[in-house]
Amino acid sequence: MANIVFIATSLDGYIADKHNKVDWLHAIANPDNLDMGFAKHMQSIDALVMGRNTLELVLTLDCDWPYSKPVFVLSNTLKSVPAGYEDKLFLVKGDLKQLTKSLQSQGYKNLYIDGGVTIQNFLKQDLIEEMIITTIPILLGAGIPLFGQLTETLEFRCVDSAVFSNGICQNHFKRQRT
Repeated sequence: MANIVFIATSLDGYIADKHNKVDWLHAIANPDNLDMGFAKHMQSIDALVMGRNTLELVLTLDCDWPYSKPVFVLSNTLKSVPAGYEDKLFLVKGDLKQLTKSLQSQGYKNLYIDGGVTIQNFLKQDLIEEMIITTIPILLGAGIPLFGQLTETLEFRCVDSAVFSNGICQNHFKRQRT
């Protein structure tokens, strides 16, 4: 089983600007309509785990529902799934280690972990095996950072890097355990 992060950051490490907006993700032209590996990533996972804030952001985007796999939304406050998403979203809460064990027992082996707080909480419990981080070459100066404080050092190794035709780069890291 692998818990995998697939996310884009600004050059200075933010996943959203200071107004919690992500329109800057499209600041760099993409004339070749590159998906930056998103389709390949989606084929490699069984389900997504995201936080409520990320769900709320995704629901405001001007696009069709972007996920073809089940989405488990971590929330202590949501009481029901938004109308029209009952077959796509499932509300979960509780201990992350127990949650991942439960999802694994249900056949969800490779999980796409998404959302700033969710990623940070998974990292705090050393539950991330891989991170695919796409860097948009733009400086935001402030916003929501991808990483937060950890109680211990976590070592990763870069196993692949790519530079796309529009100057965006992507690094793939795997957790190194001793």
